[in-house]
Amino acid sequence: MPPGQTGGLNATPEEIEDILINYRVIAVVGLSPDPERPSHRVAQYLQQHGYRIIPVNPRYTEVLGEKCYPSLKDIPFPVEVVDIFRKVGDIPGIVAEALDIKAKAVWMQLGLAEPESARRAREAGIKVVMDRCMKVEHAHLSGVKKLT
Repeated sequence: MPPGQTGGLNATPEEIEDILINYRVIAVVGLSPDPERPSHRVAQYLQQHGYRIIPVNPRYTEVLGEKCYPSLKDIPFPVEVVDIFRKVGDIPGIVAEALDIKAKAVWMQLGLAEPESARRAREAGIKVVMDRCMKVEHAHLSGVKKLT
């Protein structure tokens, strides 16, 4: 299914607001140390706005001053949001790991939508955001409501 067509599985504006206000620990899967990459810019912005960023990328040991983990299952503490910066074909495996670690939300960045994985996550009680940028949504909400 192309991005923008999410089969009614995408988060409501209220769910997005709940995620941004109440969940503070974000594992960023595919986070790059390159400041020109979207994953880096988004994670840095979120970090600057009070979120704890947990880099997930097997190629690095540290990104944005945080220890980098090879996979979600290697993170030794609870993660609330899994923010995905990987190709669509990688999403089913990432969502399976998000289910295993009991994340509260899965966020597929702008241009990413994988409805079958979204359905599995929703059925497990996990909030799902597809084809949206966490930085853009936070900036929008910050203009509407007072956020950290």
